[in-house]
Amino acid sequence: MRVGVLGVGRIGAFHARALAGIEAVEQVVVADADRARADEFAVRAGVEAAGPDEVLGRVDAVVVAAPTAAHVEMLRRVADAGLPVLCEKPIALDPAVAREAVAYVEARGAGLQVGFQRRFDPVYLAARAAVRAGSLGTVTRVHAVSVDPRPPHPEFVPTSGGIYRDSHIHDFDIVPWVTGVPIVEVTAIGANRGAEVFREHDDVDVSAVLFRLADGTLGTAHAGRQHEPGYDVRLELAGTAGTHTGGGVTEGDFLTRFDAAYRAELAAFVDFASGRIASPCPGADALAAQAVAEACVVSRREGRTVRVG
Repeated sequence: MRVGVLGVGRIGAFHARALAGIEAVEQVVVADADRARADEFAVRAGVEAAGPDEVLGRVDAVVVAAPTAAHVEMLRRVADAGLPVLCEKPIALDPAVAREAVAYVEARGAGLQVGFQRRFDPVYLAARAAVRAGSLGTVTRVHAVSVDPRPPHPEFVPTSGGIYRDSHIHDFDIVPWVTGVPIVEVTAIGANRGAEVFREHDDVDVSAVLFRLADGTLGTAHAGRQHEPGYDVRLELAGTAGTHTGGGVTEGDFLTRFDAAYRAELAAFVDFASGRIASPCPGADALAAQAVAEACVVSRREGRTVRVG
């Protein structure tokens, strides 16, 4: 298989190198809005470089790893070419635009996988297995933590969509995936405890969300932008018959913590693009997580509980 990667920033560069290491991938072709950057990266990584439009005629599948603002246009081009695509989250910051993009891809029969790599991480796979096996009994409580070791670059903040769309959205995807039950109600609060840039853009750098699942189960999710001891990612499930905990503080950042998960995600994408499996994270799931994030934005700003959707 030949796979194209659109965008060779930090995550795109990682994906390109990881794809080159998959036995079923015989060629990786990268492109970037900055052609010189794509050419330089291709030399360093031992892959090929081409223009964005040229890539689509040379590959069998595409990974969209450009900045969020470029996702929808790239998805449309890939869909028009009839190629399966893995798109990093979020598809778009505006949920209506994201829904239209998913519908556009589906209408053209181009398969879509959205980049929620936690679905491939052992911590969350074990939690999902525990729920499926019934070893916890009836799940009564969920607690998720997603805390970065250090704040993002200030230039990223105004384009990130805020802590709910950028960070918490991983919790809002993984909790329903693990439990098998959607989030239907949220109450979100936030605070500014560090860099002033978050407050300047109506964002917070510490957040807590109380949520309710469709079956009545209560849960909490905490997120933060700065925790010098390390990257803190955890999940705890409590049930009538037991408790399951996983994760904790690790050194490095998200690429270090989820290195194996990203590689497993890309291997699954190759299988999906080859027609061997269904999409492990379809567009509908990504839209559901985004709907929870949007409800949290409203909840924090208006100081009230919000029903999702």
